[in-house]
Amino acid sequence: MEQLVPWIVIGGGIILIVILSIGLVVSISSERTLLDQRLGQYLGEERSQDEGGRRKGDTVLTEWVSRRVEKTSFGDNIARELARADVKLKVVEFFALIVISVILTGALAWLLGNQQLFSFVIGAVIGLFLPRMYVNRQKSRRLKRFNDQLPDMINLMVNGLRAGYSTMQAMEAVSKEMPNPICDEFRRVVQEMQLGIPMEVALDNLLRRIPSQDLDFMVTAVNVQREVGGNLSEILDTISFTIRERIRIKGDIQTLTAQVRTSGTVLSLIPVFLTLVLWFLNPEYLLSLQMGGIYCVIGVFGSVIFLIVLGYVIMMKIADIEV
Repeated sequence: MEQLVPWIVIGGGIILIVILSIGLVVSISSERTLLDQRLGQYLGEERSQDEGGRRKGDTVLTEWVSRRVEKTSFGDNIARELARADVKLKVVEFFALIVISVILTGALAWLLGNQQLFSFVIGAVIGLFLPRMYVNRQKSRRLKRFNDQLPDMINLMVNGLRAGYSTMQAMEAVSKEMPNPICDEFRRVVQEMQLGIPMEVALDNLLRRIPSQDLDFMVTAVNVQREVGGNLSEILDTISFTIRERIRIKGDIQTLTAQVRTSGTVLSLIPVFLTLVLWFLNPEYLLSLQMGGIYCVIGVFGSVIFLIVLGYVIMMKIADIEV
């Protein structure tokens, strides 16, 4: 371990020099276009900007790296997931959070696991998935809140249409009267339409940000009504009743299948946690598998992982009832 310290210092110095060089070049040559600034203002990007058009606290290097990363398909998917979860981070900031999480959890596991390399690997893998787990959890909670608020939102929109509002005015009333997150999403829809974007495109953008089947019903009804005509308020009233019934039935099913889902999750996690506890308390016990050879280790762990995944999938399939 002592022999690695000089190489770590040399590598860190090289990385620092490269980052400073890139920052100097980008600071001289990079500017944010006026079009990006204006679109950022009108599309509801709630960010305080300095005279250069960046958020306060952002560096030119951060802006440059963020734009380059978001142009990739992987970066675009991460940006969409962060937007769906309403996590106020840029893609490059999220990647930095992943790196920090990997280093910290890996170092902690290395200290707790008798300072062995495999302990660091276990901690690094856990740290790699922790930020994504947090984002997925936030996205699921936000989607659930949106779906729960959707029937009330449709009723408010129906009342506005019956009072003589246009569809856009009814959506604007929703953006002012409803709580978060539905008000934020419809405020963005209204702002996009005020910029000249067609309603169909703005609603499709909303559906891409909020992948809700119930919202898809409403968007389809609005688009069809704009093409063929009809009483939109009655259509939305029927959709609101259907959504409320789906939510009620889905809640009953989740209550009835909660025991199966909980049992499947707990039974699948018990072998994993037990293995981790044994490794950190008595690693020699697990290392004794090496006496049987590499094929014995691969066979044991491969069989265990396959059976755990198979049992979890089967129990979740039993509890998965389509509504």
